[in-house]
Amino acid sequence: MSRITPSPVRPAFPWGAAPQSDGTWHFAIWAPAAGHAALVLDGTPHAMTPTGDGGWRLSCPAQAGLPYLFRLDGIDYPDPAARRQAGDVHGPSLTHDPTTFDPATFDPANFDWGAPWPGRPFDEAVILEIHIGTFTPEGSFAAAARRLPELADTGITAIEVMPVSQFHGAHGWGYDGVLLRAPHPAYGTPDEMRAFIRAAQSLGIMVILDLVLNHFGPFGNYLPAYAPQVFGGDHTPWGQGIDMTRPQVRALLRDTALGWIDDYRLDGLRLDAVHAIRDPSDPHFLRELLGAIRGRDRGRPIHLILEDERNLPTLREAGYDAQWNDDWHNALHVALTGETQGYYASFAADPFADLAHAMAHGQVEEGRDEESRDETGKPSPGLPAPRGAPAGHLPWSAFVNANLTHDQAGNRPAGERLLALIGDEAGTVIHALLLLMPFTPMLFMGEETGATAPFPFFADPPPGDVAALREGRRRELGSIGYDTARMIDPADPGTPALCHPYGTDPEREARWRALTRDLLALRRDRLLPLFRSGKTGLGEVSRPGPRALLARWPFAAGRLEIAVSLGAPAPTIAAPNIPAPDLSTPDLTAPLFTLGDPRTDPFAIEMRILP
Repeated sequence: MSRITPSPVRPAFPWGAAPQSDGTWHFAIWAPAAGHAALVLDGTPHAMTPTGDGGWRLSCPAQAGLPYLFRLDGIDYPDPAARRQAGDVHGPSLTHDPTTFDPATFDPANFDWGAPWPGRPFDEAVILEIHIGTFTPEGSFAAAARRLPELADTGITAIEVMPVSQFHGAHGWGYDGVLLRAPHPAYGTPDEMRAFIRAAQSLGIMVILDLVLNHFGPFGNYLPAYAPQVFGGDHTPWGQGIDMTRPQVRALLRDTALGWIDDYRLDGLRLDAVHAIRDPSDPHFLRELLGAIRGRDRGRPIHLILEDERNLPTLREAGYDAQWNDDWHNALHVALTGETQGYYASFAADPFADLAHAMAHGQVEEGRDEESRDETGKPSPGLPAPRGAPAGHLPWSAFVNANLTHDQAGNRPAGERLLALIGDEAGTVIHALLLLMPFTPMLFMGEETGATAPFPFFADPPPGDVAALREGRRRELGSIGYDTARMIDPADPGTPALCHPYGTDPEREARWRALTRDLLALRRDRLLPLFRSGKTGLGEVSRPGPRALLARWPFAAGRLEIAVSLGAPAPTIAAPNIPAPDLSTPDLTAPLFTLGDPRTDPFAIEMRILP
C-alpha cells in the first residue's frame, strides 16, 4: 500500500486560547463578521487587535482555569475552539493547559502518564466500540476505567470511543458536538479523560477516538456569529455543509484532530462520515490532515480509521489504516433476518452471495462507475447505481468488520441488537466468524458478553425542540419502512439507562466472555502469525449449501479455512484430504476451533489452518 510523503502543513490562522512559555496566553479568533472584538477574561474585557484577514488576536497574562468569552459587537460567546467549558455549551469557556493537571481533580504530584506508551501495531487491533455515557451506569470516564481490566483479560486490544466533543444537554450519542475540542463535562474533566486513557494503555489497550469533522450540531453552535463563511455548499444529512476551501476553517478542524491526539495521548482517530467532507481543494482536506498527522513522530503509531460510504480504496492507499466495512454487516443482517428495508435493499437479491464476495474481496460494492471515484465530495450515487471500486489489493486489516455498531442498532425504532433478533445459536456462530476472519474485527460494547440490551438513538434537545426531535425520528424511520409505533422515545431522560449492556445475567455473560476470550487467544496465538506471514491473494469462497460458506484465505505460511452454516447444514462440505506425513506427526489439518458441525447443524462453524 503506497504512503504519502508528509509535507509541511500550510500556515493558517490559530483559534482559541494557548499558553505561552513566558506565562502569557495567546487568544485568537476568526470573526470577519465582527466590527469589534474583545476578550472577556475572568470578567474583565480586553480589546483585541484585528489582523486584517478577519482575525482578532490578543496576548495577556493568564493562568489555567480562568473563565473567558469573546465579545463580538457587544454580545458574548464561548470559544469555538475551547478545550474546556465552565458549564454548558452556552456559557464561558475555561483556559486549559494540557501540559498541567487540575488540582481540583487530581494531586498534580501524583498524576502523570506513568510509563511511556509505545502503542501497538494495527494488525493487533480487536476493537470494542463504546459510548462513555452508557458503558457504565455512572456514565463517566472514571467508571469506564474500572471496567478496563476485564476487557484486557478478555483479549480486547483497542477501544473506539464514540464522540466526546461537547454538545448541548446532558446526554446524547455525541455526533452533534458544537465545541469539538472540549470533552463533554457529563463524562468528566479533561484530566479524568486522560486518566481513563492512561489506564487503558497501562493494560495494553489502544484508545481511538471517534471524531466528527463533517458538521456541527444544531444546538449551541455559535460559529455563524463569528464567521458565517464557515458554512457553505451542499447541506449534509445532519445540517449545514462546511466550506472546506477556507484556510481558517481547515485550521480549526485540523488543529482539533491534532489536539485530541497530542493533548490526550490517543492511539488514533475514527473520522465520522468523511464522504460528507466535500472539498474541491488540492490537496483535499483529508489528505492534508493525513500529512499533518503522519508528519510528526510521536513514539507510537497513530491509527486512522474512516467511515466512508463511497467504498473507495484511495484514502487507504494514501496512508489511512482502515475503513468501516458496512457491506459486511448489511449483507449479514439481511441473510439472518430477511429485512430488506432502507440501506439493506441493495443486499436483498442474494445476501449469501454478497457475504461470499465480502469474504473473498473485503467489500461487496465495487462498482466501476468513475463518478463514484470522485474525492471532491459529490453526493454518493443512489443504491441502484454502481458504488465503490475494487479494494481487494489492500491488507485485510484495512477492512473493519462488525456484526453490530451503534448506527445499526440506533437506526431501528426500538434499538434492537442483532443478537436480540436472531438468538444465541446463530449469534455465537457469527461472533466466532467475525473474530476468526483476517479482517480487523470490531465489537459493540456488551457484544463480548452476549448483551441484548437495546441501543436506541437518544438526545437532550432544548425544551422547545423536543417535539420536533420526536417527529423527525418518526418520519425518518417511517420513510425506510419501520413501524414507529414501537419507537423508544429519543428525548426521554430515561432512555440512556436502557442502553447499559452489562450485569443483567452474570452466568450468561460469563459463558459469552469465556467464548470471546478463547477466540481472541486463538486469534493472537495462531492466526496473527499467519496473517503476518503475508497475504498472497484474494480469498476463495464457495457455497456448499444455500446457507453455507467455505472460505480459504492464502498467506505465505499457509491458508486459513473457515466453513460456516448460517441457517441450514451443508452435508457436502468435505474435510481436507491432506494426510499427515507419518503416524508420529500431528494432523496439522485438524480443526483449531469448532462450534457444532456445519455438515449437520444449521448454525455451526469450523476453522483450521492448512499448509
